[in-house]
Amino acid sequence: MPRLSDKQYQRQSMLAMTAYVAVMLGVWPLVRTVTGLPLKMLLALAPVLPMLYMIGLMARRIRDSDELEQRTHLIALGAATGLVGALSMIGGFLASARVWHVDGTILIWVFPALMFCYGFTRWWVARRYGVSLSCDDESRVPLYQRFLLMAIMLGVLALWFRRSLDDSGLGTLCGIAVGFAVLGLILGIARWRRRHSHGEELP
Repeated sequence: MPRLSDKQYQRQSMLAMTAYVAVMLGVWPLVRTVTGLPLKMLLALAPVLPMLYMIGLMARRIRDSDELEQRTHLIALGAATGLVGALSMIGGFLASARVWHVDGTILIWVFPALMFCYGFTRWWVARRYGVSLSCDDESRVPLYQRFLLMAIMLGVLALWFRRSLDDSGLGTLCGIAVGFAVLGLILGIARWRRRHSHGEELP
């Protein structure tokens, strides 16, 4: 199997995230209207498919990385797993004691929280090791612009489906869009400061 370039990885990641958002907005709401158990299970598990593809893509990316990049991945995955696992245990004890009243839908946020912690931790670890994650040399679109494009896309989807989504779904979608926008702005400012300090001109 040929090695996955950074440009291919970013493109396929964006496609997987787009498919996930499309399934959540177009397929997931149908779960409440379907009565048959087999079809309900298929619709309920449909968002898992792009996530499994994303996990396989990440595993392939880590496998093809050099030893230093693999080290940053493993440290980030270990830290993210420990943090999310500890928070899940705390939440489980609070829910069991009926101090915190939640339903099973909160489990949907475990994987996104794990990925967020992994991404942030890897960025921090890579910065300590001097590994660049901007990938500007191999990709035409800088990382901060990809985050901003994702935020715009999610914002447009939230605006388009605002009447068909409930308050929880609409708030979640808007919150994710704002999160991507904030990350994009932070990375863009950091990139500008880094380039400005070296006397380089931004595109």
